[in-house]
Amino acid sequence: MNWHAAKPAHEMRMDMIQLTDYLYSGDTVIRILHKYTRDLLLSAGNDPDSIDRTHAEFLQHMCAMLEHNDFLTSQSQRIRDFYKYMTQRYPYLSFTFHGRIKSLIRAEEKFNGYIISGVSNYYAKHGTYPSARELRDQVGRFRDLIAYRIVISMPACHLNPGDDREKIEIARLYEIANELPDFLEARGFTPEDANIRQETASPLLHENIRQYYKDYIANPKSSGYRSLHIVFYDNPAHSFTELQLRTKDMDDFAEIGDANHSIYELNQQNERSHPFSVPEGECIWFDEAYRRVQSLQNLDLSKVDVNMFRAMDNYRINDGCGLYASRFILPYEHLSRFQNDRID
Repeated sequence: MNWHAAKPAHEMRMDMIQLTDYLYSGDTVIRILHKYTRDLLLSAGNDPDSIDRTHAEFLQHMCAMLEHNDFLTSQSQRIRDFYKYMTQRYPYLSFTFHGRIKSLIRAEEKFNGYIISGVSNYYAKHGTYPSARELRDQVGRFRDLIAYRIVISMPACHLNPGDDREKIEIARLYEIANELPDFLEARGFTPEDANIRQETASPLLHENIRQYYKDYIANPKSSGYRSLHIVFYDNPAHSFTELQLRTKDMDDFAEIGDANHSIYELNQQNERSHPFSVPEGECIWFDEAYRRVQSLQNLDLSKVDVNMFRAMDNYRINDGCGLYASRFILPYEHLSRFQNDRID
């Protein structure tokens, strides 16, 4: 058992560093990231196994992404090539195409959520606690700090009587999925193995690329959520990015249906708020991650003072800095070239 992971409760740091301590001084998000990262590194000291060091490195990457965003311009331009390709290859389709950077609060919740789930799952299976290396592998799953989404639709004016719209749209979506890896690989992206075992494999997805996709269409989530997810490593930018592919019906279900993001976040909060079966005080990494998530979930946003952010309460929010809500970086909408050509 790793000594640090088994640190007793009475040695828990009462002055534990957490993001919520930095949200009341009127600083910008960049200054908050700098200060939080600096203090996590000071806390880590010379300990190479410190999760605070891993945490700080994650935040340094996020900060660099926001400060030195030339790579975002390059990345969005290279991904935009696929948008332009789609407008020519699929003239009858309508689609939206946009990208976003995950907000600081969501990123912090998710990073600590990986620690919570990693420790609790390991403890449930082994009765002991994971090493620092094993936990670093767990948080290494965080690869959607930057994400892009393609949503397609077949306009009704292009359908013939008796056509199955859903079937047609799904067939086109898989066609796009089959073309995407090679297209982006030629532009500096490397598709990453999904490392997920899925019961069903769609015959529409080419066998040589199945390893890269999380296919939630052939294997819907328990909420009914459906989509195709793929992660790429952007070699020029040295960063990961995720692409999601959906039909309009799938997107509607995810955004305003039973799988909408607010419900997803609530489920995530409930999961991260659950103490599981890990005894309090036995794993400092779990206890501190749990406390950090709790402090964010109990945050009164109306009292937060971060530059370019204001909230009347936890529902009425004007976030101009990416503290709470994702920041969009690449919005495009393409309407079918011939959408209005048919006259009934």
